[in-house]
Amino acid sequence: MNKDSKNPFMDTVKATLQKEAVELEKASHRVGAAVVETAEVILNHDGKVVICGLGKSGLIGQKIVATLCSTGIQAVFLHAAEALHGDLGIYHPGDPTILISKSGATEELRRLIPRLRDFHSPLIGLVGNAQSPVAKRVDIVLDASVSSEADPLGVVPTSSTTLTLAIGDSLTSVLMAMREFKHEDFARYHPGGELGKQLRLRIQDVMHPLHEAVTVSPNSELIDVTKLMTKNPLGAALVMDEKKQLMGIITDGDIRRGFSLNSDFASLKMKEIMNNNPVFVPLHASLDDAMKLMEDRPSQISVLPVVDLSQNVCVGLLRLHDIYQSKLY
Repeated sequence: MNKDSKNPFMDTVKATLQKEAVELEKASHRVGAAVVETAEVILNHDGKVVICGLGKSGLIGQKIVATLCSTGIQAVFLHAAEALHGDLGIYHPGDPTILISKSGATEELRRLIPRLRDFHSPLIGLVGNAQSPVAKRVDIVLDASVSSEADPLGVVPTSSTTLTLAIGDSLTSVLMAMREFKHEDFARYHPGGELGKQLRLRIQDVMHPLHEAVTVSPNSELIDVTKLMTKNPLGAALVMDEKKQLMGIITDGDIRRGFSLNSDFASLKMKEIMNNNPVFVPLHASLDDAMKLMEDRPSQISVLPVVDLSQNVCVGLLRLHDIYQSKLY
């Protein structure tokens, strides 16, 4: 196909995404109070939350369960049909239950509601029809109704499933905010895989400690510092006083620029040419914070001194290259 010709299916892509975006925007103005109320019910219960659905609603329910579990909320999925044939054994009294149904009239859910009342379970309906039989029999209604589906025929679950999942995401977000859930909490539930590794790694795991870095005094001569940096090519030398307090830094780039401008540059001392107000990263910051500090600036930097603020001493040197390498292995 000629790359310059307009692909007729591009409009379908755009229309689908735009229709789903419209439904998300409309729902954002109507479900907030119900989502917060649902989160409060879940937090006020010591046990788990049960999410129940059938078909595509069940698939969305399983994803919501996985998301909740990943943030430390005990959640299980209950298949609506199997629930009536023995799977109610997962229940403990009072377990909040989210019933997912696009129509709000799923027969299996309607039959299940009286049984769940026997467990004194708070019932939340995540439904596509706020006037449906399920909606009328639950304690909280999460209105996932859409004006139309996003597919060309307007019948395939697209906008409705996207919105249902998004409401589940908003519930997770509210629960995280209420519990002041932090990066280190998230890492606790993701010990394996690339994401878990990145969250567990700390600056001190990746940085070069002082004995590996080039450390010099303010009175060190540049010619000597250059030799040290050539022998130990980490990209910078840390200028410190006798108490290991950071006074400045000089990088490979600083040296190259200096030599190109001044033939007598090599005879200068560190205190005359160093950057005496260097950007540094606290030891207990995250690797992501360090990366942003290096990259999210008009002129990117590739090395950072690491400072232990509790003792006000420099403890190492962190390179952008080290952070990238930590993400590869």
